Amino acid sequence: MVVAPPAARRMRIISRPGHPDFLDLPWHLPLEEWRVDRLVEVTRGIHRHVVRFVDYGGALYALKELPHRLAVREYRLLRRMADEALPGVEAVGTVTREGQEAVLITRYLDYSLPYRALFTNRRPARHDLHGLTSRLLDALAVLLVRLHTAGFFWGDCSLSNTLFRRDAGALSAYLVDVETGEWHKVLTPGQRQADLDLTVDNVAGGLFDVQAELGLQDGPDPIDTAEDLRARYERLWRELTASEVVVQPNGQIDRHVIEGRIRRLNELGFEVEEIEFVPTPAGDRMVLNANVVEAGFHRRRLHSLTGLDAQENQARSLLRDLANFRASEERRTGRPVPESVAAHRWLSEVFEPVVAAIPEELRGKLEPQEVFHEVIEHKWFLSEREGADVGLATAIQSYMASILPSAPDERLLLLPDDEADGWIGYG
Repeated sequence: MVVAPPAARRMRIISRPGHPDFLDLPWHLPLEEWRVDRLVEVTRGIHRHVVRFVDYGGALYALKELPHRLAVREYRLLRRMADEALPGVEAVGTVTREGQEAVLITRYLDYSLPYRALFTNRRPARHDLHGLTSRLLDALAVLLVRLHTAGFFWGDCSLSNTLFRRDAGALSAYLVDVETGEWHKVLTPGQRQADLDLTVDNVAGGLFDVQAELGLQDGPDPIDTAEDLRARYERLWRELTASEVVVQPNGQIDRHVIEGRIRRLNELGFEVEEIEFVPTPAGDRMVLNANVVEAGFHRRRLHSLTGLDAQENQARSLLRDLANFRASEERRTGRPVPESVAAHRWLSEVFEPVVAAIPEELRGKLEPQEVFHEVIEHKWFLSEREGADVGLATAIQSYMASILPSAPDERLLLLPDDEADGWIGYG
């Protein structure tokens, strides 16, 4: 933690270790009056506060100006979200200034996209409007359910307050703005419903805005789409929280039901920490309660095997390729291959060569894990077309030449100079 001594203008900066101290910025001025070389313009959503972005050696930070009480509160809420392993931006610090509003500092989420950029930067061959909207709704539903299961009431969930990252063809959603958030031990059904109702209204409004702004006449109806979000949320909530009778009248436990439930939860990215059997009034029947811990089942498994960090669906894709590699090696040698050995070889013989083949000028396009997923998909496509396995080397060469160059740069989605005044917020 860095605490700057009060200067004549009485300024106090608190920042977490591992980040800049930010002492070289003109804190005596309102953010909108800054004219410094570190400023960059980033594509972002609409926000009610002034937000600026600064660059420290390629690491970007968002600075949001707001009243001191709100800045400190949001900083603490984001810190707790990190402790709870919930998806949100990283809180870095706060700045208190005499005669000026305070500033909340957060780390820019690399490869993240506001929802407007998702619609603007569609890749036509892969993402039609309806498919993109469906993936966006799934990501929002998972995010809101994860927050609610943790006891967090958002109070302002909207497309503008959410960032999205590509995740092996799907999307992952991250919370940006938590000014209205509240922590509770457990959310009541009424609190969940109120949060969901507000979300549905906000999503409909956001879709109306983006359709009008981009002229997307062939897009899905915003009101129907928002109500679809409600249905997806409720289906996921039931899957995560519903109790099931798992003891038959003859007293035998239906292990198939238990295993199926756990498998479905794992496929959704959630891990079951324990199973509780509760007697029912009938006395000889029991109910399964799955106590679900944080999402990221495949992410954690991939990291334990390879040390790689990935989004949940990316991790599932990489683990599937790892399993195929292991099975191929076992068929080739006629001997079992330990999973740890297969993981080490797959990392050095398959994953790393794909990443190393990304041209330097294209490394800001997509995350390396997303590139790997797309290369494997491209290999399957080429093999189907040719009627035979084309091999990884051919797929890499074809993808790097014909697919990746057309993808938008997404690591740091910077605005052209002539568009810099068209975006007024972050989140």
